[in-house]
Amino acid sequence: MALIKCDYYSETLGISTSMTVILPQRTFSQIGMEGAAGSAKHPTLYLLHGFSDDDTIWARRTSIERYVSSLGIAVVMPNLHKSFYTNMENGDAYWTFLTEELPRLARSFFPLSDDPKLNFVAGLSMGGYGAFKWALAYPERFAAAASLSGVLDLASERAKPAYDSIKRSFDLIFGDRAVEGSPDDLFELLRRLPMDAELPELYQVCGTEDFLYEGNVRFRDAIRQSGYPKYRYEEEPGEHTWEFWDKHIQSALALFSRKLQERG
Repeated sequence: MALIKCDYYSETLGISTSMTVILPQRTFSQIGMEGAAGSAKHPTLYLLHGFSDDDTIWARRTSIERYVSSLGIAVVMPNLHKSFYTNMENGDAYWTFLTEELPRLARSFFPLSDDPKLNFVAGLSMGGYGAFKWALAYPERFAAAASLSGVLDLASERAKPAYDSIKRSFDLIFGDRAVEGSPDDLFELLRRLPMDAELPELYQVCGTEDFLYEGNVRFRDAIRQSGYPKYRYEEEPGEHTWEFWDKHIQSALALFSRKLQERG
């Protein structure tokens, strides 16, 4: 595998920013693991970080590079700061950056496929919200998506008393606008989906001791009632920790690998 720190300029954000990228490499003599890579443009996972993190965190806290080495999947890990993957009321257009500029730039820098059946998105906490938001808003772009301990009931979290730093960030992001019923509300995005369309497979997991567990259960119940065709929910004892996410990103990767095999 190649692990690349990519610094570049975003026209949408008007700043220099960064992404960390893992690219497949075919290897035979590397001790401890074997790398896989196809001859065409790479299947791609967009892997999103949480509220207090950046583009480096998945590579620093998990073994994501090792986990994807035999799968031939590229991983794009962008830096979206404390944006909640949203066009901020008092700030920058991070949603536009994520959904429009980032894929275009990443594909111009690296040999990444634009085939929806070869594209995936996943994330933890704030990134779990971002992953499902992207997949539900643009279902035609992805084969599957995964949320690990995601902030899936954002309207309820927005209404809760919060630490000053979180409250300040929410005020900058949303201002006075309501989350519920808006395009930032996953429940609203779910309601808008045509269930007879081809939709990405969704994988959701959360620990039963996680402070976001109740919101995950509410979203689980909503998606089951919606008749969403391809959805898997898991829960087990666990908190909001990297131990939990390191374990369950492997489950997400197993789903993505299966989708690639189904495509043939």
